[in-house]
Amino acid sequence: MHSKVIIIGSGPSGHTAAIYAARANLEPVLFEGMMAGGVAPGGQLTTTTEVENFPGFPSGITGSELTDKFREQSERFGTQIITETITRVDLSSRPFKLWREDADGDSDEPDTCDSLIVATGATAKRLNIAGEDKYWQRGMSACAVCDGAAPLFRNKPLVVIGGGDSACEEATFLTKYASHVYIAVRRDAFRASNIMAKRAMNHPKITVLWNTHVIEAKGDGKVLTHVVLQDAKTKETRNLDVSGLFYAIGHTPNTAFLNGQLPTDETGYLLVKPGTSLTDVKGVFAAGDVHDKRYRQAITAAGSGCMAALDAEKYLEELEAEAQEKASKL
Repeated sequence: MHSKVIIIGSGPSGHTAAIYAARANLEPVLFEGMMAGGVAPGGQLTTTTEVENFPGFPSGITGSELTDKFREQSERFGTQIITETITRVDLSSRPFKLWREDADGDSDEPDTCDSLIVATGATAKRLNIAGEDKYWQRGMSACAVCDGAAPLFRNKPLVVIGGGDSACEEATFLTKYASHVYIAVRRDAFRASNIMAKRAMNHPKITVLWNTHVIEAKGDGKVLTHVVLQDAKTKETRNLDVSGLFYAIGHTPNTAFLNGQLPTDETGYLLVKPGTSLTDVKGVFAAGDVHDKRYRQAITAAGSGCMAALDAEKYLEELEAEAQEKASKL
């Protein structure tokens, strides 16, 4: 199957790119994946319960409902959505080649496209502690900015796991809503920058738990009520009453399938020309959290999806103009 533009990814960036591309009559094809990156089609947003900071929904909306609306709007304008995962690409020549998960052999015919938008996102790292599956999004989260203001966490004690800038920043953010915030750090010092570490340690509503592992999440069967802590040195355990546990141990950008064909930073995030969605490969564009490790919000991802679609449209127009110019010289 050949397409003018193929979009890999189904979060807010992918679907926004699809909506813009479809309205430009580019007939986009979107591969939404089948548990790609370990999450359902729709991306990280599907792991968020209540979304209250996306414009247009004054009463809030669940992450799953919002992604369903993205999908519905994409299809309305003519996007072809395929629920399969792209596992391999070849960007060395044009048209670009893409292989699906169930057709990834050397003899399998690839899908091809003139332009490609990579919107595969980044998956939050998790520790897979005991009780995590039971209490995920029932007191456990990997995004304080997304979930911290939820009624479940207001005026309640919370714990953040991590020792870097993200942990300090998210703990400080959570103090706006929590009665108190603990930061569980597995070592005896922060990895965070001095300014972020001092800000956290000097905050009256933050207590740092040094040399501490969170080894289990426990609750009443409905929501999280406490966690089990283990001292990294003595191995002694104790309970800590909290209503929320937030992971702040980083994200893994979903770029492995590119096999190094696009430049990334030291942590694997795609690099783009500042202020655009352009990668180092002409005709390949990046959108959303796969290149944005700073904001990681649904609204910023949607905006970058728009940018990628507009950049792709301009690129395709240039391709067509070049082809017409060559044809006129024959």
